[in-house]
Amino acid sequence: MKTLKFLFALWKANLQAAMEFRAAFITQIIFMIVNNGVYFIFWVLYFDKFGNVRGWTVNDMMLLFGIAATAWGASAYFFGNFTTLGEIIANGRLDYYLSLPKPILLHVLASKSIGSGMGDILYGVASFAISGYFTWDGFLRFFLGVTAGVCIFISFLTIIQSLSFWIGNTVALSQVALSAVLTFSLYPSALFNTTTKFILLTILPAALVGNVPAEFVRSFSWTSLLQITAGAVVFLVFAMIIFRSGLRRYESGSAIQVEV
Repeated sequence: MKTLKFLFALWKANLQAAMEFRAAFITQIIFMIVNNGVYFIFWVLYFDKFGNVRGWTVNDMMLLFGIAATAWGASAYFFGNFTTLGEIIANGRLDYYLSLPKPILLHVLASKSIGSGMGDILYGVASFAISGYFTWDGFLRFFLGVTAGVCIFISFLTIIQSLSFWIGNTVALSQVALSAVLTFSLYPSALFNTTTKFILLTILPAALVGNVPAEFVRSFSWTSLLQITAGAVVFLVFAMIIFRSGLRRYESGSAIQVEV
């Protein structure tokens, strides 16, 4: 309960900081919604011409985009430092977090909020609502899928960026990894062969962020539920192990810092 209170306090502080520049915050949200909508127009035009792709229709793509966008948005808004963790480690900026009696990794990740993530959340929920799969049990499966997606997004990037403890700055590597996961999470798994599907379920877990949760919402199956649950748990545990192992090698930045 103390950790949850601390987490909510961080989110409250991030929101208050965003409200100091309210116009910029709202502008980020609006532009992100528009950006996602413009990107989805491609799929609208594609399915208008071809009808469906191996059983996938434009409504299924709305569902897929809804899950992936909401998962990404929630990750960025509530745990914004998951995209800059490698830079924080390489620059010796973990000192501040190490000096406080709070869970280090959680504190680092949640101490920043990316305002545009709220735009992704709003777009994702709206996309799901108009996809035709909005029912009460469908919403519950949607929520479970998004939660698993958030865990996998954050865990995967944490694993990649924790390599900074051993190899130095991983900014370029993490950007490539993030782009790959985002890109492949927005494509139907029906387009890929067996080998590619295996890679997207394990090494590059894009399918666990988009396709598998989408299939789970489309039609409940214990296999899909097991895949997203096991994927989220495994990647979370692995991320914490890698981060804690790297933390033993961490060298202070020897800098006086003020965290706002």
